[in-house]
Amino acid sequence: MDCAVVLRECGLEVVDQRRLRKGEVVIVGRGESGEEGIYVHTTGFVEESELGDKFAFRLGRSRETSYSQDYDKAYDLLRHEKEHGYVVWVLGPAVAFDSDARDSMVALIRSGYVHALLAGNALAAHDLEAAIFRTALGQDIYTQSPLLHGHYHHLDVMNMARGAGSIEALVEREKIDSGVIHACLEMKVPMVLAGSIRDDGPLPGVILDACKAQDAMRVHTRKATTLIGLATQLHTIAAGNMTPSYQVIRGRVRPVYIYAVDISEFAVNKLRDRGTLGVTSIVTNIQDFLVILKRNLIG
Repeated sequence: MDCAVVLRECGLEVVDQRRLRKGEVVIVGRGESGEEGIYVHTTGFVEESELGDKFAFRLGRSRETSYSQDYDKAYDLLRHEKEHGYVVWVLGPAVAFDSDARDSMVALIRSGYVHALLAGNALAAHDLEAAIFRTALGQDIYTQSPLLHGHYHHLDVMNMARGAGSIEALVEREKIDSGVIHACLEMKVPMVLAGSIRDDGPLPGVILDACKAQDAMRVHTRKATTLIGLATQLHTIAAGNMTPSYQVIRGRVRPVYIYAVDISEFAVNKLRDRGTLGVTSIVTNIQDFLVILKRNLIG
């Protein structure tokens, strides 16, 4: 998405629009059926059984949708991708707000199902808050009870990290031994933390320049064979739009699988509305999704 096809001496190259240079030959056209040299092929990975009738009920993805088959396919896919693919996770702070969700995500990281993590300042800040204070935004991550003055905790964590100089230094200084960030550091899983206009802080290591953050994210989305976005609408749309629809692995073309998971129907369908047509949308609580995934993949 949001790229241009440029004619180069070596052939055609897909280029970010902000990287176009004056004088470059850009392929343009409004036709999609080949009449202007452009052919949009949207059914390359669609099986005959998936085409179905043109008129049918419940074609959208909603809270009424049955997701049993989606889960079963996700288990099989992740077992394969663990050894043969590159699984990129895009995480919102809800992953750190609940102790079971957080523990399940940690188990997936330590079991090799996560090859890269993309997130914002909030996921890292609240995960570290949970490790130090056992709260997220001041609420106990198990009971959800607000602690007295707990609303200061995430600010305390960011100041502690800034004082330490880096997230890694904070983890070492505070002897943090739990959580998503600790597991990624322990397993050497690369993390890209991209800032937003309203970040309070942010933590050291969060990329504040949007273009630099985009470049850092693209390092991983270009390699992705599966991308899973959890409870973060904007980061999921951004990552989905940066992710190719296919990869060529050892000379064979294979699809890139993209999942959008959120409790909001609007949020999961927004990615498809922004042009990522191959997304599998699952409407559910993030805690439930991660606990079920962990239970079936790890036990």
